[in-house]
Amino acid sequence: MFRTPEGKDIFVVDGHTHFWDGSPENQKNVHGKQFIECFYAYHTGLSPKDQLWEKSKFEKYSADDLYRDLFIDGPDDVAIVQSTYLKDFYKNGFNTIERNAEVAKRYPERFIVNGAFDPRDGEKALEYIHFLKETYNVKGVKMYTAEWNGASKGWKLTDPDAYKCFELCDKLGIKNIHVHKGPTIIPLSKDAFDVHDVDYAATDFQGLNWIIEHCGLPRLDDFCWIATQETNVYGGLAVALPFIHSRPRYFGEVIAELLFWIGPEKILFGSDYAIWTPRWLVEKFWAYQIPEDIAAERGVQLTDEIKEKILGLNAARLYNIDIEAKKKALASSPFSIAAE
Repeated sequence: MFRTPEGKDIFVVDGHTHFWDGSPENQKNVHGKQFIECFYAYHTGLSPKDQLWEKSKFEKYSADDLYRDLFIDGPDDVAIVQSTYLKDFYKNGFNTIERNAEVAKRYPERFIVNGAFDPRDGEKALEYIHFLKETYNVKGVKMYTAEWNGASKGWKLTDPDAYKCFELCDKLGIKNIHVHKGPTIIPLSKDAFDVHDVDYAATDFQGLNWIIEHCGLPRLDDFCWIATQETNVYGGLAVALPFIHSRPRYFGEVIAELLFWIGPEKILFGSDYAIWTPRWLVEKFWAYQIPEDIAAERGVQLTDEIKEKILGLNAARLYNIDIEAKKKALASSPFSIAAE
């Protein structure tokens, strides 16, 4: 739990974390190497110098590293682990639900594990969604619309096969659809992460929550125009938040735009671990104030009350986390690494 300098405890739900294996041993081809190296470039380019990792650790870190960085050295109370398979690039997948579930089994109070599926698999995708629900009881999934699948280099949320999958998610109670709509990662196509299909899917599936990771960057304007009219569209701050260190005024423009258009109840904190660790992000976010001229132009402020919503209360609402009950459960949770 994050304790503010004023002594207030803030419940933190990290809405965007990963437990990946991008090591050379797992890389299937040059694209696996390119992908993790692009991630590492984001890490080295936007992190404080004292937060930089060696490349070998970044490629494949341990479950102990994950737990320590999020919950012991870090401020998280609960972390949502997102799955991104990328099996065209990695022999055993990059960040599969099986790998994520292993660490969640050790610390069940700490992790919410989300699944992933590929609508291009047709009937097999529908079968796999049933498997995700029956085996892991997932409450959410991560959509990666630029992922390669054989000859296909991407898909849209509006594809007919995708709509069949979302209908099934709605029926099974998999309500939180996290969608990567942000910067591209080599060798993926930037256009495959375009935000415009969100407008249609959110309208047609009112029972689902569409959490648009990375707030559509670099398409923030398009995202905001869509999200302000679609009541079930939310913005995840992963990737946007690290600019609080390297380009604080730019971050001020981003968060002010989000507050102006979609309001404080629809913005979710995400560290994007292990690209960045959450401790410095949360500390800098709590201390941050939007530059006066930007705040005045948009007519917004980033108050402590709003920060608390963004850091945990909004995600807790979407995932039906009873915060007081969770605090009691976490009181007996280990503050050290559990033995295997």
